[in-house]
Amino acid sequence: MTTSFTLPKWFDAHTHLRQGDLIAPIMKSQLDMGCYAVLAMPNTQPPVAKITESDPIESWSIEGYRAMIAGAGGDQLDHLVTPLYITPDTDAAMIEKGAQSGLLKAAKYYPPHGTTNSDHGLPMEKLMQSDVLQAMSDNNVTLCIHGEEHGLCPEAYFNRTSNAEEYFYRTRMPKLRTAYPDLKIACEHITTKVAVDFVKSAGALTGASVTPQHLLYTVGHLIQGLKYHLFCLPIVKFDDDREALRAAVVLSGRSSAVLKNFSLGVEPGVLSLCVEEGADVFLIERGQTHFDTLANLIGCKLNVHRL
Repeated sequence: MTTSFTLPKWFDAHTHLRQGDLIAPIMKSQLDMGCYAVLAMPNTQPPVAKITESDPIESWSIEGYRAMIAGAGGDQLDHLVTPLYITPDTDAAMIEKGAQSGLLKAAKYYPPHGTTNSDHGLPMEKLMQSDVLQAMSDNNVTLCIHGEEHGLCPEAYFNRTSNAEEYFYRTRMPKLRTAYPDLKIACEHITTKVAVDFVKSAGALTGASVTPQHLLYTVGHLIQGLKYHLFCLPIVKFDDDREALRAAVVLSGRSSAVLKNFSLGVEPGVLSLCVEEGADVFLIERGQTHFDTLANLIGCKLNVHRL
């Protein structure tokens, strides 16, 4: 006998609404899938790297991006979190001002050139040398992290014994967690057992999002026949990594306190559109299928109910 459970409306903890004409169809798909809130990534072109439109920086603002999203259907959400993209222009005064305005709830760290539109980021060591993280801690602003090491050579970026994410969670994250014990940290779209183990051991102020593709697939699925529609950064990893991710997000004898540290993010439209078997499809429209497949793998029947 299988176990069934019901999904209420839910918070997508990692989503790309993109920009321009793409926002409305992606937003509609989020709403159709039952999302009441989203964490909308700021790696647009230009990036969402300032708080208000009047701030003297050549970039988009949280204020302006929220207005774009609201005008494209986002006004139907109960909650919309739009993180600030951390760039070399980000400083403590900006963090404090943004938090006081109520617009700034989170800020996003991207390793330079580590993923789509991440060339405005800065290395973690430079960020830790600034006063930005302390200001975030003091003002209750969550740090969202794309956790991969910057500037590795190809041989070190992905090999048999390590990869950019494992290096980051072994070397950077312990130092960051120790240096800022009161900072809320969201480790986004984790893909490895090393990252899972770090989050489980790092305490209540450290959480993580897990995306469906990393729960379902391995690097073997990606490269066998070059299934390019499975490619996104950070890429899918190995079977033991997938098993660790699955164990982190399902009830398998772990305490509820640990399980609360992990949440799901669908990550729609990694490339805005993906091409699969000759058809253009939004990844978000496959999100429910991903969850159905995962439920079957772990022996559950997924009954979807919209509250």
